Amino acid sequence: MKPTNFLSKIQIAVLTVMTNFAVVWANAQEKAADLKVDVDLDKGGSSGGWMSNPIIWVALALIVILIVALAARGGGNSRA
Repeated sequence: MKPTNFLSKIQIAVLTVMTNFAVVWANAQEKAADLKVDVDLDKGGSSGGWMSNPIIWVALALIVILIVALAARGGGNSRA
């Protein structure tokens, strides 16, 4: 049997600790309490207003990207 070097023993120990941590974490998620959350999606009325409209968010994102692109471009013909 070929003797293993010290670095591989450390790697095996770290891998073992990480595996045990993952198992403990998975078991903790499995044992979580059942919260029985009731989600009410009331689309009627003005509960969200313009903030809940995805078209507004896309338009605002495009405007921000355009402003950043123009600012990064600078004046175009700047001479040093």
